[in-house]
Amino acid sequence: MKKLLCFLCLSTLSALLFAQPATTSSADVQAITSLVDRHQQARMARDAATIRNLLTEDVDQLVSSGEWRRGIDGALSGMQRSSTQNPGGSTLTVETVRLLDSNTAIADARYELPNSDGSLRRMWSTFVAVRKDGEWKITAIRNMEPSGYR
Repeated sequence: MKKLLCFLCLSTLSALLFAQPATTSSADVQAITSLVDRHQQARMARDAATIRNLLTEDVDQLVSSGEWRRGIDGALSGMQRSSTQNPGGSTLTVETVRLLDSNTAIADARYELPNSDGSLRRMWSTFVAVRKDGEWKITAIRNMEPSGYR
């Protein structure tokens, strides 16, 4: 019995380690890029209803200050605070989209936010998107400001 369980564990681990990544279709890249763009437009318009429709209920966000925003209400509340504190027009430009499987993807975007002196704060945002009922939704956001990034 132990040998059978060990074999099953090894088989599962082997399948996970050597699985081929999902092929990223141009339609998925376009849909996920559009999702991030719609999210950004809704943020700039402070349109909470649209943002809510683009997020999963269990979304979480880690912002560059280190604050965790957990769940859709926590994320929306934090986004509204950020938009009030940083009223300038930030931009998100998706650089890469990669499917992990047919229903999960990672999108990396350049994130630029104007400072009060006219300079730009340059960061990265990573979005994790999941396909639910045929529609892509954002389930996680990670904002970061790498040291030395210009």
